[in-house]
This record gives sequence, C-alpha cells and structure tokens, in this order.
Amino acid sequence: MSTQGKTRLDRGHVRDLLTAMMRVRMFEDACAKLYTQEKIRGFLHLYDGEEAVAAGVIPLLAEGDRVVATYREHGHALVRGVSMDAVMAEMFGKAEGCSGGRGGSMHLYDAGTNFYGGNAIVGGGLPLAAGLALADHMRGDPHVTACFFGEGAVAEGEFHEAMNLAALWGLPVLFVCENNGYAMGTALGRSESETDISAKAAAYGVAAEVVDGMDVVAVETAARRALAAIRETGKPVFLECRTYRFRAHSMFDAQLYRDKAEVEDWRKRGPIVRFRTWLLEAGLIHEEEIAAIEAEIEGEIAAAVQFAEDASWEPVEDLTRHVLGPQPGPVAPAAPGGETEMVSYREAVRAALRDAMTRDERVFLMGEDVGAYGGCYAVSMGLMEEFGEARIRDTPLSESGFTGAGIGAAMAGMRPVVELMTVNFSLLALDQILNTAATVRHMSGGQFGVPLVIRMATGAGKQLAAQHSHSLEGWYAHIPGLKVLAPATVEDARGMLWTALCDPDPVLIFENVMLYNREAALSSTAGPVDISNAAVRREGSDVSLITYGGSLFKTLEAAEALQSEGISAEVIDLRSLRPLDDATILASVAKTRRAVIVDEGWRSGSLAAEISARIMEQGFWTLDAPAGRVCSAEVPIPYPKHLEDAAIPQVPAIVAAVRAMMGAA
Repeated sequence: MSTQGKTRLDRGHVRDLLTAMMRVRMFEDACAKLYTQEKIRGFLHLYDGEEAVAAGVIPLLAEGDRVVATYREHGHALVRGVSMDAVMAEMFGKAEGCSGGRGGSMHLYDAGTNFYGGNAIVGGGLPLAAGLALADHMRGDPHVTACFFGEGAVAEGEFHEAMNLAALWGLPVLFVCENNGYAMGTALGRSESETDISAKAAAYGVAAEVVDGMDVVAVETAARRALAAIRETGKPVFLECRTYRFRAHSMFDAQLYRDKAEVEDWRKRGPIVRFRTWLLEAGLIHEEEIAAIEAEIEGEIAAAVQFAEDASWEPVEDLTRHVLGPQPGPVAPAAPGGETEMVSYREAVRAALRDAMTRDERVFLMGEDVGAYGGCYAVSMGLMEEFGEARIRDTPLSESGFTGAGIGAAMAGMRPVVELMTVNFSLLALDQILNTAATVRHMSGGQFGVPLVIRMATGAGKQLAAQHSHSLEGWYAHIPGLKVLAPATVEDARGMLWTALCDPDPVLIFENVMLYNREAALSSTAGPVDISNAAVRREGSDVSLITYGGSLFKTLEAAEALQSEGISAEVIDLRSLRPLDDATILASVAKTRRAVIVDEGWRSGSLAAEISARIMEQGFWTLDAPAGRVCSAEVPIPYPKHLEDAAIPQVPAIVAAVRAMMGAA
C-alpha cells in the first residue's frame, strides 16, 4: 500500500473521526425528536448507523471537489462543512436554511462547499455526478466528484448508464455505495439476483473495492486509495461500504420487515461504539474527553435548534422566486442587409451549432449518433471532423444517463447541447428533465442553475408509426422551470440556439421532422433571435389562427385559401410554448374577435386547451365566438399514410374550422 493509502491514527485525527460521527448521530437524534414534535415534516431519512462512511470519505476531498448525495444526506452535508444552523433551518423549512427552505430534509444544497444536494429520486444523482465530472474532464480540472447512493439504486437503469458513461469516458468520479442491506423494506437478497454490488461496477470496467462500512478507519483507508487512483488516472472508482441503518427507512416507516434482534445485533457493531471502544482500550482517548465532545455537540445542536426556531418563513409573495434565473436582456436585432442564400432548416440548425461552438468553447453537443453518423436527421453531419470527438460526443443509447450528465455538466459551468433522437425517446429521460433540470434552481434556493439546451425531433408525417411520431411539446410546456421552443422558420432554426445557450435555465427545442428539408432564404447577417415572443406571420382582421412548429406552414396555406373566400386570417407563430406570449395572442384576438388554435398534440389536455383557456380568461369580452381548436385525433399515430394524414391537423380541417366559426360552413 502506498503512503497515500495509509491513515495516520494520531490523537488529533482519531478525535476528529469520532467527533464527526458523534456529531452526525446526535444531530439526527435531535431531528427525530423534532419530527415527533412536528417541527420537521415530510420524509425524514436518518443516517443512524452509517456515519463511518461520510466521516471516512468526505474529509479527504479537496475544496474544489464536489459531493452529490442521496436523500439520506444530513451526515454528508454536516461532514462536508455545511453549517449545522443552515441544515437545521432547512429541516424546519425556514428561509435561512441552506436551500432557502425550499428543499427540506431530502434536498440540502450548499454552493459554498460544493455540495450539490441530496436527490429524492433513487439513483437520480448518479448521472448528475457523471456530468459534473465530465465538465472537469473536458476542462482538464483536477477535481473529483464523490457520489453517494444506497444499494437500492443499483437496480435503477441510471446506475448502469452512469457506470458505463464514467468508464467509457474516463470520468473522475468516486462512486460510494452505502449498502445498508435494505433499499426501503426489501432486503437485498429479495431484490437482486447478484448481491455482490461491487461486481456490477466491475462489469463495466470500473475499479471496485468492498470495505466494512462500520469501520471508519477501513473506510478512510479505502477512500484514500480510491481518491489517489482517481487523481492519478482520471478514471472512476467504485467503493462499496457494507453498513447498516439502525432506524427505519424513514420516520413514516413502521419497520415490520426486519426483526428487532437483527437491529440490536448490528447496533453492537455500530461504527461509533466500535471506534470509541477501541480508542478507549488503546488509550487514544479518555471518557472525560468523550464527555467534553458530547457537551460541545449538544451546545451546537441547541444553538442550531434555536437558530431554526428564530429563523424566518419566506413570504408567500416570494412563492415564484427561483423558478427561473435572472432573465437575459433583449437580443439585438440582426444587422440589416447582407446577401441571402437558400438553406434548408437542417442546414440552419447545423449552422447554429457551428456558430455556438465557435463562439464559446464551453459548448458541446452530445447524443446518440451525433458524431460519426452525423445525426439521425443529418443535422450534425461533418461537425465531429470540424470540432473533434470531445465536443461532438457520441453517447451510448442511454437517454436518462447522458441527459443527466448534460445537466451535471451545465451545473458545473459548461454549456451542453443534448440531442435526443426523437420526442418519444425523451420519455426515457423525463426523470432527469422533470426531477432535476427543472427543479434544481428552485430546490437549491437559487444557488444552482442548469443552463442546458435539449434538442429533439418531434411530429408526424414520415410514416414512422406510433413510437416515433408524436408531438409531446405540450407535456413539457406544462413543467415550471423549463423553457420550451418550437422554431418553425429557417431564421428561427438558425437563431434560437445561441439565445437559448445564453439563458440561465434549461431550454428544450423541438424540431419538427417535416421541416428539416424545407428551404428558405437566409441572410448572411442572420444571428441570434428572440426566444420569448410570438410572431405575427400574416396580418389579418377576421380570425386569429394560432399555431407553432410543423403546423405553421399548413396554417399559412389555410389562411391563403380562406382569403380567396373573403376571410382575412391572421397567423400567429407561437415560437415559445413556455412561456407563452399572452400579449401577442390577446392583441391579435382583440383585433379579429375570433381564434382557432392549431396544435399537433392530442386534443385532451393539449397546449391548444391551455391557450383557449387563457383567451377565455383574459379576452372573453372581445370574442364574437368561442375559441376553436384543430388538434390531432386521439389515437396513436398510425403507419399507413392516409391514416397518418387523417390523424394530424391538415389544411382542409383548419379551413373547415374557420368556416364553421364564421358561419360559412
């Protein structure tokens, strides 16, 4: 064993180890009492019995290293140096808490100590840790990300996806599995066909070690070896700490799934009693020193409880704070003039990617087949040769894993563009998009943002059948914390990406598959465009046709047909689906007094329904008729061309809806 892997057990060091474990245990004992007094609410997952893992690993991390925890993270936060006052106030839900009171017990964040939070989704932090490490790897920074999770997470796909990514790309992650034997109430042997968890990591080529997680010295020694190896090679290491939790899964848990005798037997081998007994027998500490440590911690806890009691509740008026970050100013319009060239929508998106990567070395593209293949729709063709494999990064077929990695890289200061091949595949990454990207800013009290762009192909019309053809933009537009764009024109396809990359929050860009081959003239001076406002694509006076994405040109064609019948239709291109530009919509409807929304999503619960409701709520008295809708039929998108065409909005249906509204049917 190298000297880097040795632990020096002098009096000061062993006192620090014991103090760290006792501090966590006593803090949580106090939290358990406060929970019964209903001062701490929600789920409360205690670390009782597992303290040797945090105490043995986290003090070895450097200041610039990062910590990603799980929902049982009070011990990790305290050992990392997050203020006990701030942690306790967070448990109370007070504004002075480490997450501003918005995260609670399961979501402790602290940017000052590089503590990237607990994660209430089992396994959800693993891809995030890979992404934080990816950012360091790409920049050549000498940092390590330590990721803590329980053995239950190894059943999740995100565990396997993160292991594969970390090994494939050589990412500096220390994966620490706190194997306490029970994911929640199911013993490991009842849920896993292979109970040797380290073998699962080793199967991906990740160096793995098993250690007695009840022995703080053994944990620290193994962690020293692991961190030394990571810093030397840049490659991940997996540390399985076999431990035990003495309390129930959470304070709600009746704990009927294991015998009391089993718990008591483990308590006799607990990390604190074991280490303390050894220290006393070895003469490295004395009872009066332990009593003094206890008294000091009791005083700290009492002060933290008082701090939390005295702390303030965030005003209800601040409810919507930290949903989005500080909003960027308006985009300067492109310079007038310039030569024009006919380009396809596909070429415009490629030019946008090239421009963004040229402007900012932090920008990179990753996704399935974006590199050597050139992208499923040939959008990124040639970019790998131009920018290299590190910045045009082919990923495994693991949407949740690489999307989560993109989120982590964005949190660490990079500007990733994640390409999901189709909107249907995006559902495999929905956990990371909804539960992490959209919520981190809010749950961390504004400490962390996710400046990430996710692109995906959407829509029907190419006879790809139900699993590749849906329009689910409205689902994502439902989620606070995201921005959702649907560029329909070549100019927007070229200009929206850079603006989105300058945004402090996650932006989803939906590219309709039927637009990739559409050509239009694009000025050589074309540049970034606004992503917050709708656009009036055609002026009219009798009816407002409101649409987006792939339906824009059908709607313009319908407006042309209606004009021949003496009906003047104004066409609104939403461009941004979240936030919606109510002002432009309502101004148009106030002028025309009628509205029809054309939406390729299904009618029930659609984006069209939301727009219709806003028109009725804010513009009812200006209307001469109820708002109408033309949406996709409530069927999975069929394969045969005639049925596919019948399932999605077409020009005749738009014209018919307007005629009926005008009484001309």
